[in-house]
Amino acid sequence: MLGHLVGVLFDGVAYGSLLFVISIGLSVTMGLMNFVNLAHGAFAMLGGYACAVLMTRAGVPFLATLPLAFAAAAAAGIVLERTLYQRLYRATHLEQVMFSIGLVFMAVAGATWAFGPSQAAVRLPGFLRGQVHVAGLDFGAYRVFLIGVVVVVTIALHLMLVRTRFGAQVRASVDNAVAAAGLGIDVNRVFAVTFALGSGLAGLGGALGIDVLGLDPTFPLKYMVYFLLVVAIGGAGTIKGGLVAAMVLGIADVAGKYYLPQAGAFIIYVLMVALMILFPAGLYGRRT
Repeated sequence: MLGHLVGVLFDGVAYGSLLFVISIGLSVTMGLMNFVNLAHGAFAMLGGYACAVLMTRAGVPFLATLPLAFAAAAAAGIVLERTLYQRLYRATHLEQVMFSIGLVFMAVAGATWAFGPSQAAVRLPGFLRGQVHVAGLDFGAYRVFLIGVVVVVTIALHLMLVRTRFGAQVRASVDNAVAAAGLGIDVNRVFAVTFALGSGLAGLGGALGIDVLGLDPTFPLKYMVYFLLVVAIGGAGTIKGGLVAAMVLGIADVAGKYYLPQAGAFIIYVLMVALMILFPAGLYGRRT
């Protein structure tokens, strides 16, 4: 019984790790730009397909595809931010939602045309398949790898925001964009770089998630609610909140499907309602 509980918790943390990597960019950009970007999952899908194409058609090793998936999604993010997104920063949330959901449907149609409607498949390297034995328990090697990636990403983001000049500019822009601009910070450039970083992380998460989440053209629609839940529960603009929310949702989703399979994904929606009632601004969101 204890072994099953530990296994469920471990799988939940691994699942939450994927949600965090994909969603943290959405959390930061929503907190920084106050832009409701429902198309964030499309960047994750782009990273996933970049990984799949590089592996299956170019023979690139899986680990080598990960930075390339990040770069592909980041490049697409900065192009779209400069040409389309920045035109709607001051638009209403309804206009932002309509615009970004339109991009989602365009991405779904484009992916279906380019790759077909079926699931994309990749073959993980041997050292990421199988089990890792720890203290008499078996853990999936790939899920251990996912958790390790999240540890590295979280530390890197924290150091970037706390220890670098760009991080100070991001924090200043999040707190008060007008005052930051008055102090000489190029808020426009900060927006662009932050959006590219968030898109790149989504692409990295999409590549990492092929073996766990799957990948097909409906990916941005299928997981849109999950990414938004991480932001809503954790609080927009906070790394810590996004991490905690992703772990809570990941564990709740896996545990619910394991112990109450008949309830399906309903468990996380009940949890979401309860947490939003208790924490209207999110677990670590800014209170007014």
